[in-house]
Amino acid sequence: MNNPADIESEVGRLRDVLVRKDRRIELLEGLLAQAHALQFGSSSEKLPADEQGLLFNESEEHCDIEPQLALNDIVVPEHKRRKKKRISIPAELPREDIIYDLADTEKFCPHDGTALKLIGHDQHEQLDIIPAKIKVLRHLCQKYACPCCKSYVVSAKKPKQPIEKSIASPGLLAHIVTGKYADALPLYRQVSILERSGITLDRTSLANWMIHCGDLVQSIINRMLDALQQQPVLHMDETPVQVLDEPGRKAQSKSYMWVISSLQQSAQPAVLFHYSPTRNGDTPRLKLNDFSGALMVDGYEGYQTACNEGQLIRLGCWAHARRKFMDAKKQQVKGKSGRADQVLSLIQQLYRVEKESTDYTVDQRYEIRQKQSKLILSKLRKWLDKAIANSPPKTAIGKAVQYLQNQWPRLTDYVENGCYPIDNNRAENSIRPFVIGRKNWLFSASQKGAKSSANLYSLIETAKANGLEPYAYLKLLFTQLPSAETLEDIDALLPWNCKGVVD
Repeated sequence: MNNPADIESEVGRLRDVLVRKDRRIELLEGLLAQAHALQFGSSSEKLPADEQGLLFNESEEHCDIEPQLALNDIVVPEHKRRKKKRISIPAELPREDIIYDLADTEKFCPHDGTALKLIGHDQHEQLDIIPAKIKVLRHLCQKYACPCCKSYVVSAKKPKQPIEKSIASPGLLAHIVTGKYADALPLYRQVSILERSGITLDRTSLANWMIHCGDLVQSIINRMLDALQQQPVLHMDETPVQVLDEPGRKAQSKSYMWVISSLQQSAQPAVLFHYSPTRNGDTPRLKLNDFSGALMVDGYEGYQTACNEGQLIRLGCWAHARRKFMDAKKQQVKGKSGRADQVLSLIQQLYRVEKESTDYTVDQRYEIRQKQSKLILSKLRKWLDKAIANSPPKTAIGKAVQYLQNQWPRLTDYVENGCYPIDNNRAENSIRPFVIGRKNWLFSASQKGAKSSANLYSLIETAKANGLEPYAYLKLLFTQLPSAETLEDIDALLPWNCKGVVD
């Protein structure tokens, strides 16, 4: 070791060890900060306005973005305290008047004894609610016989029921479906609620009813899929679901609920759920086999086969890209700006362009994106080219940079058409009610139950997308669909065709 060359070699090796340890410490500190932020911090991805001034105080070795691009557009409104808006009671609700009057002995003036004259009243309104009332629908089919020959007897026909020979009416089924799939009330809780009203039902019966309802509406689901495949742009996403009884699989195996959604502003807004035991690309290929437009999804590569086979334009989600830089931001030293802030500021500007052009036509939005969004994207590209070389891949900022690099063509394609969305939030918002419900009912017992749940969630979310009250729409559907015989009968019951029909 007395050899100078050996000493220099050993010093170099120790320096490398220290560098690796410093990087390891930095990574662990970042993970600790991120875990702390996840547990105790806000989950919002909104960039606080008071941090804007710190976005570009880092060395320009990482970025040549002009600060003015972010700062010139910031408007800080004058602070003004707003009065809390009073809750309004809808005018269409029925009113019941409760009149308070003076006693007869008080209806005289205390000064001269003259009888008082009614001049009006002081008014105060309260909301009241009547708990659910349960009644029995008794179907009486009138029978007639010939009084002469006494051999001819005929009965009036009862309309087909959603579940024949069942005590469940369309209204009861709609109530239970809405409770579970719109209000996230598990069936066992609904059993308890019904019991308080004097009706004793078991959870198994309710579960069987849900499966029957899911099968009943399959024709509507098929027509909704046909309508979705004719749209120019679709959103798609997936989330895990546990199904206990799947052939050849353990109960703990992870299955998936997929969702396909139209654009928010579509003339026929639809949300379609589909259960699949796996997350592979078979579901996108199956559900998009007749689709030929643009598909907005996240970075999961399971969608790529369907895009390749159908020659679909695959759009990337800026919300997912932003989320990864938010994770990197959470690992920064508090109060100090970093590279994540620079990207978040530019992404915020992209979203500001979208917000300001919300009410514009498709062509106008295209022109605005070409003039404004493309300029911001060029700044982002310039930043990305420099960041790739000096962002360690295992760090949060490195993962965010790599995601942005890999998804760049998909993320930037939205500016080439005014109707393309900037992110996949439409699908994420559509799938959120399922995620909330899953926290309550935890799992599906069987594949039949999972498929029925997918169909019923589809109806609930599509009804909401069309401005329909879910219970009212489902009651109409369960009443009329059993008697629907033609394609025209079925199409008349699609949610966008029931506007103005459902109360």
